[in-house]
Amino acid sequence: MGKPIKLVIQIPCLNEEATLPVTLAELPTEIGGIDVIETLIVDDGSTDDTVRVARECGVDHIIRNKRNMGLARSFRRGIDASLAAGADIIVNTDGDNQYVGADIAVLVEPILDGRADIVIGDRQTHLIDHFSSIKKGLQWLGSAVVRRLAGLAIPDTVSGFRAFSRSAAIRLNIISVFSYTIETVIQAGKRDMAVESVPVRTNKELRKSRLFKSTWNFVQRQLTTIIRMYAMYQPLKVFFYLGSILTVLGLLPVIRFLYLYFSEGSAGNIQSLILGAVLLIMGFIAYVAGLVADLIAANRQLLEMSLERVKRLDLEHGPKR
Repeated sequence: MGKPIKLVIQIPCLNEEATLPVTLAELPTEIGGIDVIETLIVDDGSTDDTVRVARECGVDHIIRNKRNMGLARSFRRGIDASLAAGADIIVNTDGDNQYVGADIAVLVEPILDGRADIVIGDRQTHLIDHFSSIKKGLQWLGSAVVRRLAGLAIPDTVSGFRAFSRSAAIRLNIISVFSYTIETVIQAGKRDMAVESVPVRTNKELRKSRLFKSTWNFVQRQLTTIIRMYAMYQPLKVFFYLGSILTVLGLLPVIRFLYLYFSEGSAGNIQSLILGAVLLIMGFIAYVAGLVADLIAANRQLLEMSLERVKRLDLEHGPKR
C-alpha cells in the first residue's frame, strides 16, 4: 500500500463565529482518492468567539495570530502549518461560507490526476447576483490583466477557493501583506507551475466582505501587488519599457531644439535642450537599473531554490510540530 493521501482544508478567519459553523458543516468528510481529511483554522486576531466555536465544531488544527496580521500573512501561516501537519493537498476556502464546500472534490481532482500543481475555483462572477456591475467589470478587467502578465488562462484570478499540491505549496513564497490571490497566480505563471481553473458554485452572501474598505481601496492595493510582483519577476522588461518611454520623451525636445537651431539659427530654446537632457539621463538610469534588477532577480531565483530545499529538509527531518 502507498502512503495515505491527506487533505488539509485551511480557513483564514477574522471574527467568523456566526458563519464558521455553517462553513464547517458544508465541508466534505469523504472524497474519492483522499484517505484523510483534516481542517485547519488560522485565527487572525479575532475579538469574538471564533476560536471557541472552531473547537466546539471539532477543527483539527487551530493557529492563532496574537494580533491582526492580514489575509496574506494568515494564508502563509496556514500553508506552513498544513505542510507541517503532513498535507499532500491543501485547499483554501473562506470562513464566510462564500464557496460551496462540496466543490472541494472538484478542486482537488486535477491534482489527484497529476495534471495540476494549483487549481483555482472560477466563481463565474458574471452570474453572481449580489455582485454589482462595477464589481463584475473590475473583476473581469483585473483578471484579464493578471492572465496577460502571468501567461495563464485563469478566468477568476482573485478567487480564494483554490487547491495546492504539496510541492506547489512548498515552492510558493508569499510576501504581500494584503492578499495572496494575485501574487500566487503570477508566481505560479513565472515559475512554470501547472495551473488549472474549474467552475465552482457560490452560496448566498452571509455578510459583506471585510477584505477592503471600498472598491477604490481594493483596486489600488491589487494594482500595487500586480506591479510589484511583475517587476520582481520581469525587472528587465519593466525598466526597459520605462527607459524607452523616457528616452523617446527626451528625444522630442532635443530634436525640437536642433530643428529650431539649424533652421532658424535660434539658440533661445535652450530650455528644450535641458528638458531633453534630463529625460535622456533618466532613461539611461532606468536602463542601468533594469540590468542591476535583472541580476538581483537571478540571485533571487537561487535564493528561492535554496529556500525550497531548506523547507523540504525541514519538513522531512525537522522536529514534529
